Amino acid sequence: MDELKKLIREIPDYPKPGILFYDVTTLLKDATGFHLLVDKLCEHYNGRRVDVVAGIEARGFIFAPALAYRLGAGFVPVRKPKKLPWKTAGVTYQLEYGTDTLEIHQDGITPGQHALVCDDLLATGGTAAAAVELVRKLGGQVVGAAFAVELSFLGGRRKLNGVDTFSLIKYDR
Repeated sequence: MDELKKLIREIPDYPKPGILFYDVTTLLKDATGFHLLVDKLCEHYNGRRVDVVAGIEARGFIFAPALAYRLGAGFVPVRKPKKLPWKTAGVTYQLEYGTDTLEIHQDGITPGQHALVCDDLLATGGTAAAAVELVRKLGGQVVGAAFAVELSFLGGRRKLNGVDTFSLIKYDR
């Protein structure tokens, strides 16, 4: 997906020195690139049962509803604590320095529903693994985890062992 990779702006030393930030907003504003990205992500899941797409806050909210629409599925937000207005289920997970929590409405996924987890970027895999855990906690079946971008050198895919993990744009370094 070299044509899509060319649409992503690389910003050195953001948000701190030594980090190379991959800014997908430049891809999103390109109509052809954005359509191609959504089409290719959906292509991987065509023919599979997907009842809901669970989009991870915040940039997963950009891609997940587009995938849900194209796949004929619903959209379920996976958010940071205290952002959802009703009863929630939560998962706390380990970060490099500390912990974080994700929440989903308790009725966001019903037992037996087939859910696709979606985010913009797969890095170390902790956030995606927590979202997978949340889906399963509610009795959902995870059909896969979809990402626009993967930083494969960080090994996040390992935390999603057993989950069909699909990304379009890969950075090996």
